[in-house]
Amino acid sequence: MAEHYVRDLQEIDETQVAVVGGKGAHLGGLSRIEGVRVPAGFCVTTDAFRRVVAEAPSIDALLDELSRVNPDDRDAVRTLSARIRRTIEEIAIPDDLAAAITGALARHGEQAAYAVRSSATAEDLPTASFAGQQDTYLNVVGPTAVLQHVSRCWASLFTERAVTYRRRGGIDHRTVHMAVVVQKMVFPQAAGVLFTADPVTGNRKAATVDAGLGLGEALVSGLVNPDVFTVRDGQVVARTIAVKERALHALPAGGTRDVAIDAQRQKEPALTDEQVVRLVRLGRRIEAHFGRPQDIEWCLDGDDFHIVQSRPITTLFPVPETGDQENHVYVSVGHQQMMTDAMKPLGLSIWQLTAMAPMHEAGGRLFVDVTRRLGPPASRAALLDLVGRGDPLVRDALETVLDRDDFVPSLPDAGPGGPPPGRAPAPIETDPAIVTELIERSQASIAALERDIRTKTGPALFDFLLEAFEEHKRVLGDPLSMQVIMAGMEATWWLNDKLQEWLGEKNAADTLTLSAPDNITSEMGLALLDVADVIRPHPQVVAFLEGVEDDGFLDELVKLPGGTEARDAIETYLDRYGMRCVGEIDITRPRWRERPGTLLPVILDNVRHFEPGAAERRFEEGRHKALKQEQDVLSRLRALPDGERKAGETKRMIDRVRTFIGYREYPKYGIVSRYFVYKQALMTEAERLVRAGVLDEEEDIFYLTFRELHDVVRSHQADDRLIRQRKDAFRSYQALTPPRVLTSDGEAVTGAYRRDDVPSGALVGLPVSAGTVEGRARVILDIAEADLQEGDILVTTYTDPSWSPLFVSVAGLVTEVGGLMTHGAVIAREYGLPAVVGVDRATRLIRDGQRIRVHGTDGYVEILS
Repeated sequence: MAEHYVRDLQEIDETQVAVVGGKGAHLGGLSRIEGVRVPAGFCVTTDAFRRVVAEAPSIDALLDELSRVNPDDRDAVRTLSARIRRTIEEIAIPDDLAAAITGALARHGEQAAYAVRSSATAEDLPTASFAGQQDTYLNVVGPTAVLQHVSRCWASLFTERAVTYRRRGGIDHRTVHMAVVVQKMVFPQAAGVLFTADPVTGNRKAATVDAGLGLGEALVSGLVNPDVFTVRDGQVVARTIAVKERALHALPAGGTRDVAIDAQRQKEPALTDEQVVRLVRLGRRIEAHFGRPQDIEWCLDGDDFHIVQSRPITTLFPVPETGDQENHVYVSVGHQQMMTDAMKPLGLSIWQLTAMAPMHEAGGRLFVDVTRRLGPPASRAALLDLVGRGDPLVRDALETVLDRDDFVPSLPDAGPGGPPPGRAPAPIETDPAIVTELIERSQASIAALERDIRTKTGPALFDFLLEAFEEHKRVLGDPLSMQVIMAGMEATWWLNDKLQEWLGEKNAADTLTLSAPDNITSEMGLALLDVADVIRPHPQVVAFLEGVEDDGFLDELVKLPGGTEARDAIETYLDRYGMRCVGEIDITRPRWRERPGTLLPVILDNVRHFEPGAAERRFEEGRHKALKQEQDVLSRLRALPDGERKAGETKRMIDRVRTFIGYREYPKYGIVSRYFVYKQALMTEAERLVRAGVLDEEEDIFYLTFRELHDVVRSHQADDRLIRQRKDAFRSYQALTPPRVLTSDGEAVTGAYRRDDVPSGALVGLPVSAGTVEGRARVILDIAEADLQEGDILVTTYTDPSWSPLFVSVAGLVTEVGGLMTHGAVIAREYGLPAVVGVDRATRLIRDGQRIRVHGTDGYVEILS
């Protein structure tokens, strides 16, 4: 009976997490790798924990109480978790269980010194690193002391920190059990941590070793500074040797003490270079066994390395799979599309099937491989120029990679033959009719899609969609559409460059493009002001909307006075814009049409903060400012030498930018409109699959790629395990921050602005909309949580078109992601909001409610309070 309470490390492998917890299972796996020494020992299994907890019925009641406590009520969590710990520590260990543990001690050496460490079943999952959540006790000597510390480890499942961590991760306390690892102590002269990939840059080819004298706990707890070695290709390429004043040593009778180090040894490295290289070779073997980069705790005894723990490094961004050994450089698609969140598999695959360039998936994000374009000098220069105009950080990151020894080999330029790629053909006339025609073409194509998809179901729907994706790409790649977008952007650049050169005006195009016609995204923000105008006169409607909890509210509205008009206004808005939402390039995200409640906070803010007719007034004010700026610029130009020519060219460019810049937003509207048609058809299929018992819930289709879903519809069989794995993976990807540039070595390159014209302490970004504004920062990560007052400055990670209704009521904008021509920047300029984008870590460095000053002309943000 007793053998299921104790398992020897040699009998365990990674599959037994449920029995011996994460740490135990990993140690068992480690002890099976050839050439890896793991200190001998055993695990006290989770059965033992369950048996002990069953001895105290009061624990059940305490756990019930704990699950009801608000996780933010720190005092209640602290008090309850302390009571649970005390209860567990006071339980007498049953005789047969105690005998199993003391029997194992007798086999390994009863009076030897042991390390007793907790090993929880929810620890070190690929999706959550619980590092440091539970406790470790070193140099425990004698059976009585070991039993006492086993009880302490069980109790450590309920430290305040571990309880809070589980609540945040949505993990039920009852599903987590505690095993305990009891291992022979190693008394090392040096110990530390080895990362088989650089934990800061993510480079998989660089290993980092932290080493100190004595026990490794001194490093882990931050008591001493380590020596740090970097190893690449079997050589130490960098080292920092710390001054070693203290070390932690074990005492013969048990426990540890802090010891001072002799002056002459203080500056010596803890390991020789030969030892460091040997340790990294061991680490590579462990990494190969577990199949991913590892964070490994080691100690050195004599000349032998012992491995005491290994767990995956959960913070690294995954690398796209290529199947070759070549070097690759990837640029993030999300930073161009203003959507850096993780996407679900269906969303990734449909974007890939409808995109104009091949894209690679990693960490739930998409990347374009630009290695080939960086080879030849001419295409390299064109690419750097293009990305630099959009996002200087991407350009700087690419240049950083190019500066490295031959990571990207230089290739010869292609020979003459046709125009170089990326240059537009002959320029088009400045004619508004061209824009009208493009919009009509797009609308006709979407109307045809809606008409033809109605009759398609089952496998026939998927064949139809594959054809629809080709039409989607044809509309997107329409040469005329490309020319119009380029014409608008080139006119903007021309105005900014020339008016700075001739008049010393920075970002002059920002004012000249205010209230440009035909901008579907800025119209969307203003149209929501018109919706507020319909609702404002009806107090009962306003009161009802303030209390709405779910999305079925539109039908309820008609029962109220003024409710029918309110519903019709919202419905009309949704007919035009209901396919939009935050993160809209991911087809799986809920659209406004599906969740109209998302818009209510913004509508109600508009009701409170604006007077009737605000939309038209805003648009007219912008048009008036742009006109005034135009007259001002032209009269100043005419006063210059050769002024008539300069004024004439400038007038032509102003007309051109105002004719074309609004269309810049239209293709994305077209894509998202088509997406919603595809989605509605796919959700109807999902309903059928649920009714047929093939899937548990409709949203399971989001975790399959388009092709996998096609197979499920054909075969009427789905792989539940695959769907579960995909859900876990998606959760782990949500916690990662995607890099702007990623290499095949796994290095995440962020890029820097390298500017010296910014006051110290200011946050640097990209100036995208001129003007300076001071106000209260509202750090908002979810549009549905927006509670804005007039004069607030919106601070967020990224803004896609769905955020533009918020732009109406704020005074300025700061985002972490973005470039000169991304949506947020275009709309900020249209509305005349000072804006700085591409501010690294803005939502972490600026606190909600702080006063800040946004310098939209010079591209930086000052924190004032």
